[in-house]
Amino acid sequence: MKDLLCTTFSDGYGAMLIRFAICMIVNWIIVDRLYYTKSRRRDFYFTFMIISVAIFFLVFFMIFVLEDLKTKTSIGLGIGLFGIFSIMRYRTDTMPVREMTYLFVIISLSVVNAIAASVTIVELLLTNALFILAIWICERCLKPAHVKLIQYDRIELVRPECRDALKQDLEQRLGLHIRRIDIGGIDLLRDMAVLRVTYDSDEPDNPVDKIVKVTNSQLTE
Repeated sequence: MKDLLCTTFSDGYGAMLIRFAICMIVNWIIVDRLYYTKSRRRDFYFTFMIISVAIFFLVFFMIFVLEDLKTKTSIGLGIGLFGIFSIMRYRTDTMPVREMTYLFVIISLSVVNAIAASVTIVELLLTNALFILAIWICERCLKPAHVKLIQYDRIELVRPECRDALKQDLEQRLGLHIRRIDIGGIDLLRDMAVLRVTYDSDEPDNPVDKIVKVTNSQLTE
């Protein structure tokens, strides 16, 4: 009983907790201040933060705590683990490209902070700061274009010579500044065409924009 009360820690456990705190603070800055301010997706907010915790501890304990793996297969295990999560997919909804990029960044930061045992705290902080700086620059300078899929009823305007009239009609009816119009499927029986409209907007990206028809299951949700 006395032995159970006397808890001992390995030499690298304290340093691991410091790296974990740095990892969580950096990931929170990226998710909360850079991602969530534009997307307003609480589901991905939860996913990113929990995955960062899971990846960090998974990599740390599998590579640095298990002594048998430390000297034999640590490199192969790390590469294999990274490959597993790099091909990870969600079976429910398709993840947008922007969210997939943030997920990859979160996984990469968690792995980097978990295996950075031989790196000084200053070097680790600088590396994490470079991640934040790169994302901030891209978010400020490279504004992503917003896209809507529209079922359009005036099929006579989809001809190439009527492109200016099509753009003017869409801007008047939608109230958007349209940058590009791509014409998809055309239904001559119902005089309908599917258009992909690229436009400028200061509003956060909305996953509903790319939906043309709503199914019964989506209405229930």
